[in-house]
Amino acid sequence: MSVLANLVMGSDGSTTLDGSSKSLSSAEDRSRFHELRALASVILIGGNTARTEPYASTPVPLVIITKTGEIPEKVRANPLAQVWEQNPVSAVEKAQSEFGGNVLVEGGINLLKELLTANKIDELYLTISERTGGENTYDLSALTRDFTVESSEKSGGETFLKLTRN
Repeated sequence: MSVLANLVMGSDGSTTLDGSSKSLSSAEDRSRFHELRALASVILIGGNTARTEPYASTPVPLVIITKTGEIPEKVRANPLAQVWEQNPVSAVEKAQSEFGGNVLVEGGINLLKELLTANKIDELYLTISERTGGENTYDLSALTRDFTVESSEKSGGETFLKLTRN
């Protein structure tokens, strides 16, 4: 059982553009995103991600952790969705216990930072887009400081990294 995380960033460290990560993503990034989902037993996101990204349908159970409980009806209508009012670390542990296999964290940078600080992420899949000018910026070196690059590939102006925890 591993905890995997997937994130797309602009080259300036932005993790959203016009309020969504989708604006930073390309067709190739989305293809890799779906390949990574095939490895997951459960997907974990935060409430902000549920409110800004399309999660009406997922191939595996979806766990949404939220402090406010404000989740769009289209996401709540996902038959595989569960809403938990837990902190990220407890939610990862519960997801591992309930679903086994790999937990895939697709949440935003705030959720990811909490899990990285608690050393809960085993593998980080990072796409670095050429796009800039977005919001929710984060320093790439701070994000990856406890990881080793296992693979790096450039394609169509993007860099795809697979990092493993040191």
